[in-house]
Amino acid sequence: MLIGNVGREPEVRYYEADQAMAIVTLATTERGYKLANGTQVPDHTDWHTVLLYRGLAKIVERYVHKGDKLYVEGRIRYRSYDDQRGMRRNVTEILAENMELLSPKPAAQRSDTAAPKSEDPSEV
Repeated sequence: MLIGNVGREPEVRYYEADQAMAIVTLATTERGYKLANGTQVPDHTDWHTVLLYRGLAKIVERYVHKGDKLYVEGRIRYRSYDDQRGMRRNVTEILAENMELLSPKPAAQRSDTAAPKSEDPSEV
């Protein structure tokens, strides 16, 4: 389970017939604190690569943007590959199984809940 902020616009790719995959970079931050002896420990941020498939990827494509807060449940996957120079690279990814949007909706999407404004100045 991770709660964090989206670091950049999600990448969404389609493969086969209408199957989608989204890649989201998620930042999680551990808040800093002060030790008993007065030493200040700074905030620590970790970056996670989250992979979302099918329906979740389509939701990400429509509603998730840089800076949004997300809650993600999934499992961790480790893999490795050889890059172009022959160096061994290790990758850690989160395969998302569930996601919740924690950022509030923009005002344009909430307009159905707001009371209509009158345009007649005499009614003010």
